Formats: sequence, C-alpha cells, structure tokens
Amino acid sequence: MVQQAALDRVFAALADPTRRGILVRLGESPATIGELAEPTGMTLTGMKKHVQVLEDAGLVVTEKVGRSRQCRLGTAPLDEAMAWISFYQRLWARRLDGLDAYFTMRPDAKGPQT
Repeated sequence: MVQQAALDRVFAALADPTRRGILVRLGESPATIGELAEPTGMTLTGMKKHVQVLEDAGLVVTEKVGRSRQCRLGTAPLDEAMAWISFYQRLWARRLDGLDAYFTMRPDAKGPQT
C-alpha cells in the first residue's frame, strides 16, 4: 500500500487552493516562479513557499535555469493518491451495494414508490 507520510504530504499540499491553482497552471506548460506569482499578485517569496510544499510532496519538480527556477508537474504522487482514493471508492461502493441489497431483500420492503 501507499506510504502514509508521502500520502499525507500530497493531501496537505492539495488542501490549499493556491497550490491547486499552481498545479492547474503547470498542467498547461512549465513556468518560472515569477510567471506563477504574476497573475496572483503574490510575492516571489510567497510563491516560492507554495512551490516548495508542492515540491516536497513530489507534485512539482523545479530546476534552476539561469537566474530563475523552472517548475513543472511531477506525476508519481498523484498516481499514489489516486490508488488510495480508488481503493476506498471500491470499498464504499461494495458497502453501499450491500446496504441496498439488505433493504431490497427485507420482507417488509416495498418496491419503488411511483
């Protein structure tokens, strides 16, 4: 199964709307920290902190290019998060199907109301 600490970092990073916005922007193309900060009106320092959280979670990869830092998406942690979500989605679907079957099979159950 997925390492809990890594999963915690991914979900903590995704909990912030600014960081989700950064991921959306990087989904279009790589960008520098300055390019990410410009439309938000955020300082470079503030944006760098958000990018660092995403980088620590493995959601973003940065590379020094000249005097700037280029950011691009990293995908592995999202795959792990999706595996975790899918497991619980299947679990709950089975439980709800079982609950539906229980109520449908009860002797006092009535058919669909029309």
